[in-house]
Amino acid sequence: MPTVPKAAPATDSGGERIQKLLARAGLGSRREIERWIEEGRLTVNGNRIQPGYHLKPGDHLQINGRIVKWEKYAEQPTRVLVYHKPAGELVTRRDPEGRPVIFTQLPRLAVGRWIAVGRLDINTSGLLMVTNNGELANRLMHPSRQVEREYAVRVLGEVDDAMIERLQAGVELDDGPAHFDDVHSHTGENVDNESVNNERANKWFYVTVKQGRNRLVRRLWESQGIKVSRLIRVRYGDIRLPERVRAHSFYELETKDLQALMATVGL
Repeated sequence: MPTVPKAAPATDSGGERIQKLLARAGLGSRREIERWIEEGRLTVNGNRIQPGYHLKPGDHLQINGRIVKWEKYAEQPTRVLVYHKPAGELVTRRDPEGRPVIFTQLPRLAVGRWIAVGRLDINTSGLLMVTNNGELANRLMHPSRQVEREYAVRVLGEVDDAMIERLQAGVELDDGPAHFDDVHSHTGENVDNESVNNERANKWFYVTVKQGRNRLVRRLWESQGIKVSRLIRVRYGDIRLPERVRAHSFYELETKDLQALMATVGL
């Protein structure tokens, strides 16, 4: 019979709690990591562990039998970048087709890695936050937090008050009901200084959702027979995309804004 690793103590003096460190590294949420521990998928020095175990220098960590060099994820200052993603870039680390990816546009970290807070599809541009704190990213994305995402949308088709009421009341999509929390039309200059009157058939709206479901904004409009010809995320929670930040560019949150962002998700 195979040898079952014995259990290591739940806690120890010094070090950092394993689920906190691995969540910050972006390997999973604290709850997911606790489940892996309960399933015996994590071992330290060949032993099964319990939630709350404190990693210490020299500990040999494995997840599903693979070695994890956890030391590089040890306590480090949280950083958040606000990146202006252009259409045509992918939110992934590498693309087999060789298309441009957002992570090549970001500064290199001495330790750890950048983690995207949610995703924007290849045809969507605008605000994308990245952070080196996986726990922060997980909380900002978690449905229970109800963090608002605001988009500027250029649509092609006739939009009347009844349609807007339906989109706010809720419609049934293939993955369940969904709705806009707010919809309002926009006149004048859009976020890219393009006149909304250039083409009478095109109209601009600002919409707000609290879910991060795949292509949600596009699918809500398409459910009404409306085509989205442009989609730009302009806000995530209280963080807005400043006009000064052009496509392919980013800025880093300063201490005050970073602390406020973390406070909104209980960190």
